[in-house]
Amino acid sequence: MEDPPEPEPAAAAAAAAASPQRDVEPSPPPPQPRLLRLRCAVQHYEWGRRGSASLVARLADEDPDPARPYAELWMGTHPSAPSTLLGGGGELLRDWLARNPDALGPAVAARWGGDLPFLFKVLSVAKALSIQAHPDKELAEVLHALRPSTYKDDNHKPEMAIAITEFRALCGFASIEELKDILKTVPEVEGLVGHEDAGKLMNMKEYDGGNQVKSNLQSAFAKLMTASKDMVSEAVTKLTSRLNIESKIRTLTDKEQLILSLEKQYQQDVGVLAALFFNYVKLSPGEALYIGANEPHAYLSGECIECMATSDNVVRAGLTPKYIDVQTLCSMLTYKQAFPEILRGVPVQPHVRRYTPPFDEFEVDCCLVPPGELVVISPVPGPSIFLVMTGEGELQADSLSAGEKAKEGLG
Repeated sequence: MEDPPEPEPAAAAAAAAASPQRDVEPSPPPPQPRLLRLRCAVQHYEWGRRGSASLVARLADEDPDPARPYAELWMGTHPSAPSTLLGGGGELLRDWLARNPDALGPAVAARWGGDLPFLFKVLSVAKALSIQAHPDKELAEVLHALRPSTYKDDNHKPEMAIAITEFRALCGFASIEELKDILKTVPEVEGLVGHEDAGKLMNMKEYDGGNQVKSNLQSAFAKLMTASKDMVSEAVTKLTSRLNIESKIRTLTDKEQLILSLEKQYQQDVGVLAALFFNYVKLSPGEALYIGANEPHAYLSGECIECMATSDNVVRAGLTPKYIDVQTLCSMLTYKQAFPEILRGVPVQPHVRRYTPPFDEFEVDCCLVPPGELVVISPVPGPSIFLVMTGEGELQADSLSAGEKAKEGLG
């Protein structure tokens, strides 16, 4: 017999928190936490889900325009879309923290100054985001100094995405064996890479030295990404035409189906071909992946919670109408070949799972509260943002009125 389905939770919530305790001396017990309601900003990027189909629109407590994309909900202090205090006359959270520095806790303030070290988001993805990477701290400082209008932050941006729905992404370079298979079976890619660079990749072994693999892969990938628009257009047209014909006599692979989907979204874009170089990742709800500095990735579809260091630096090179910086992206990547680690959260108390990436700026707790149950959220030595994803319940805290309701969208 199949196991009975788990009961629907009365409420589901996520909380992002700074995690300085991994690298600092033990701190004294945190003071009694103070809860502030936030009004958080929506980003209407073109790739977002439209109207009420977007979780972002529902969480933002807006009357959604069915024709308008609601792509990201930002919770934090980043100046591009800062949160404000609800009922606080529109005061910025950042300004409130400047007036109340003790709210950050001594460990966070000592390491990251008087600001939140993380940016918390919800994403509703209808079409693919750009092929991109986020620079490490050293490169971020250089790019910000050189082009501050494009690269607005001097901070790195490691990030983690936790799937709310089925979620699809490209992340990191595929294995050598998979790349060899691409070059053998996709002549349109081999033609753009060139016979010499394709030959070097074909002759590589899994146990070849890392520097040699990186050099060969970087050279081949750069050749693809810098091919002329006419050559790319011809290659994409040939590949998609061939796949459409072959789909009538055989079942296409997941990546081949992805190629056809991407080409409909971004016609004759080099990113359609570049997608073949990356791992195709499928996350089920509750699964997560983290992305370090200088790692290529692109979110494709679905909805997720995302948390990152406070930065909005993005180096793009395909699948986007925005500014692209192919030279910087090709030079900055690590060219590591490994399927990303999938996190499923670690139970830390009843009904609460914790997602801890290998970064110090943040970790995320996800809480599923069954009907009639009580969950006590343990205090942490730093700031947290608490978001009710679905359902409703009651909040109890010294800084709140008795019986205050928690409902979808509370931040």
